[in-house]
Amino acid sequence: MKVLGITGGVGAGKSTILAYLEQKHGARIIQADQVAFHLQQPGGVCFEEVVALFGKEILDADGRIDRGRLASVVFADSELLAKLNGIVHPAVKKKIVTEIEKERQRGKLSFFVIEAALLLEDHYDLVCDELWYIHTDPEVRCNRLMKSRGYSEEKVHRIMENQLGEQVYREKCQVVIDNSCDQVECAYEQIDRELAFFLGRRQNHG
Repeated sequence: MKVLGITGGVGAGKSTILAYLEQKHGARIIQADQVAFHLQQPGGVCFEEVVALFGKEILDADGRIDRGRLASVVFADSELLAKLNGIVHPAVKKKIVTEIEKERQRGKLSFFVIEAALLLEDHYDLVCDELWYIHTDPEVRCNRLMKSRGYSEEKVHRIMENQLGEQVYREKCQVVIDNSCDQVECAYEQIDRELAFFLGRRQNHG
């Protein structure tokens, strides 16, 4: 079983790509952000430590971590954000590696997909056989986010400025999928071609 890493900037259309890999090609998809969310739920391995660090003020009426409250605290303080990441990110990676090993033992999948905004920063290249960068022109990303999430243009640009630059993605990833086209089939054709090569290498090398 091969492991494929998917990354890209906000608004690049990664969710569409992941859905296609799952539905058309039968991949097992795991998203780091969703794993982080579950690990911070009551009973999750990160819950108690996060609450101990930030206090019960970040909890909602049901005793769950309010992501909005937490975000408002950490994004105003880079030191606190680093502490939060130090709790959550290693736990997320450990959970993902565990899931990969479970699938390897089952032996039913040809490939497993990890999607993470911080795929490069958190060194998932050590876990993955190949990294794919989903590229979308900045203007297209901006329009998508304004339409789908109701973000202002200013907010979109602020988010983009805090993410890795285009050149870094291209240097670190082995494959670039261009998802700028209005017709999503353009991206699907690239995926089919690159995936055949990706999985073909596995067969050729035994």
